[in-house]
Amino acid sequence: MDPSALSARPVLVLDFGAQYVQLIARRVRERHAFARIVRHDITAERVRELNPLAIILSGGPKSVYEPGAPQCDPGLFHLGVPVLGICYGMQLAVQALGGKVEAPPAREFGRTDCHVLDPAEPLFHDVPRDTVVWMSHGDQILDAGADFLPLAATSTCPIAAAKHRTMPFYGLQFHPEVSHTPYGSLILGNFLDRICANPRSWTMEAFIERAVEQVGRQVGPDQRVVCGLSGGVDSAVCAALLARALGPRVVCVFVDTGLLRGGERADVENVFRSHSEAELRVIDASTQFLKALEGVTDPQEKRLRIGHTFIDVFREEARSIPGAHFLAQGTLYPDVIESGGEPDGPTATIKIHHNVGGLPAELGFELIEPLRDLFKDEVRRLGLELGLPDSLVWRHPFPGPGLAVRCLGEVTAPRLEVLRQADAIFLDELRQAGLERQIAQAFAVLLPVQSVGVMGDARTYENVIAIRAVETEDFMTADWSRLPHEVLARSSTRIINSVKGVNRVVYDVTSKPPGTIEWE
Repeated sequence: MDPSALSARPVLVLDFGAQYVQLIARRVRERHAFARIVRHDITAERVRELNPLAIILSGGPKSVYEPGAPQCDPGLFHLGVPVLGICYGMQLAVQALGGKVEAPPAREFGRTDCHVLDPAEPLFHDVPRDTVVWMSHGDQILDAGADFLPLAATSTCPIAAAKHRTMPFYGLQFHPEVSHTPYGSLILGNFLDRICANPRSWTMEAFIERAVEQVGRQVGPDQRVVCGLSGGVDSAVCAALLARALGPRVVCVFVDTGLLRGGERADVENVFRSHSEAELRVIDASTQFLKALEGVTDPQEKRLRIGHTFIDVFREEARSIPGAHFLAQGTLYPDVIESGGEPDGPTATIKIHHNVGGLPAELGFELIEPLRDLFKDEVRRLGLELGLPDSLVWRHPFPGPGLAVRCLGEVTAPRLEVLRQADAIFLDELRQAGLERQIAQAFAVLLPVQSVGVMGDARTYENVIAIRAVETEDFMTADWSRLPHEVLARSSTRIINSVKGVNRVVYDVTSKPPGTIEWE
């Protein structure tokens, strides 16, 4: 979708390699402004063409005075567009405008007491004069020069915030985007609302209206869109949005691979038959997938065989749909950024994005990605706005290969059933404890080992189930959830008592990195 169709004046976030760059963009969007992440060396001329509401310079791992440190086009500061520099971004701008950045004797990392020097300053409207901020820097501005006015200070950083006396530039040495800065969201909001005159036009209601109009222009009156449903929230919201725009001209294809979570097929059928005008086709291909996985234990080989089988099944069904011209995918904004798919975006490719393994090229379809400008939390809000039930919108992420990569070792129907039952029990315990929405992802894993146990005074030698729950904002890093011991105890007892063939449950306490969220 053309970003210009979504917002007349975006907030451009220049990426200098910041750990929190996506978080900055998300915080801006929470203030109802449309943020786009762009490359740090974007030209002033290109920025002028994009006509932004504001520019934000992100933090970064380098020192601004190092040879080869990333720089921005100095012409940005002369466009008349308000600029906010964060950490590295502040240092970069001050150095470019005549100030001096050095490594001081004392560094600042973590929560730091900060004093606001001028409470009448719009940037700090309603922020206490003495507050806490999150610092993460080894360099700082020792001499900003006569053109800058200090706005805040800490005990070791005399210029913790500043503004230029004649240009619309503001700088923060601390990170307002992280939750460890309690008033950070308010400070960002003050910059957008009080300094940039933010029209607050980025809402899900407005997004739906514009997206429906855009899809209607892209898809001809005699053309149809094929949308592959996976059971996850992204594909479900994608399908619901397309159905709002095109009605029965959307054909949702749900392939039952036999590798789904418990009740997943029925849930998808119930939702889309009762909440959508789109046509739904359910293909039971479980026998084909299990046959393809016979004797396979290597996780990469599992993924390859599942991908090839899926393409074969999907291709056969899609070609039977008259007028099918487009293939819809639930691609999200982080996918676009990480795959280098944004024309003005960062150039480093973190991963090659693919949702349906090469299907557009194989089928000769044109790709349509109506969610490519949204973050995950925005997709959930969009789903609720479109009338999808909470049970689907808040469902935890599920890997494309399904339970095959949570069933370590050979994948067989009996082993999948053991895993499916254990997984359902664990998720049910989280729901009953009111923890499901606090956890980003939770699931069970069937290990390829057996252990000795005792049941009814008899020796057992049965399967081991691992349960995993993680907390994360971006899924690029994650920490294991500190679940209450009572929840873990109930989950273990229920799994062992209810799932035949399991006599031991363990809890995974590995963060990402060094581990990954999934086991395979």
